Amino acid sequence: MKKSLLVISLLLLLVVLDAPAQQYKYEVGPSLGMTGYLGDVNNSNLFKHPGITGGAMFRYVHNSRWAFKANLNYASISGNSKDIDMKFPEGQEYDFSSSLIDLGFTAEFNFLNYGRGPTYKKYKPISPYMVAGVGFVFAISNGHNQASFTIPVGIGVKYKFKDRLNLGFEFTMRKEFSDRIDHLSDLFGIKHSFAKNSEWYSFAMFTVTYEFGKRCVKCNYIE
Repeated sequence: MKKSLLVISLLLLLVVLDAPAQQYKYEVGPSLGMTGYLGDVNNSNLFKHPGITGGAMFRYVHNSRWAFKANLNYASISGNSKDIDMKFPEGQEYDFSSSLIDLGFTAEFNFLNYGRGPTYKKYKPISPYMVAGVGFVFAISNGHNQASFTIPVGIGVKYKFKDRLNLGFEFTMRKEFSDRIDHLSDLFGIKHSFAKNSEWYSFAMFTVTYEFGKRCVKCNYIE
């Protein structure tokens, strides 16, 4: 009797260990990091005057390779013309400090089969990825407001810390098209345009996400 119970216990343990990890469709969590700026008063050192950024993100996990993300961040950027070699007309000096509300919608491509699951699917608990999309920024600079479209592009890495917890780091550059998030424009009398301007800002962020929304499993096929 004891031998039978032992055999049954071992079989149950093997079934539990071999059971595929539950998979989820959504992730949500906070982000925190550092900002950088390139523009009229900083044309070389991205992090000459680093700022901070924090916010929240929502991710839809389409499969182990593709995911789609929405993020909302609050950030600060600043710059000072005293830090660069370029001289402005009549020797003028410029400095600014801006607060940004950044909204982005991006697609992510994982270079590896990210996740946990059956061995034959070769899931990896860690994967680098690339990200690109579209966005919108609202800037408050020296008491003036400015709204603009953006194009975020970048790279990152994800690590599945627990079955439903993910850690990540992401670096993105955001091209904005108003040329006024620093409230400086046309300093040399050359009019900017939608495609001709010098404004970029960056986010280097750490993220923590929690998974929810179980995927439906039918006939051992995960939809």
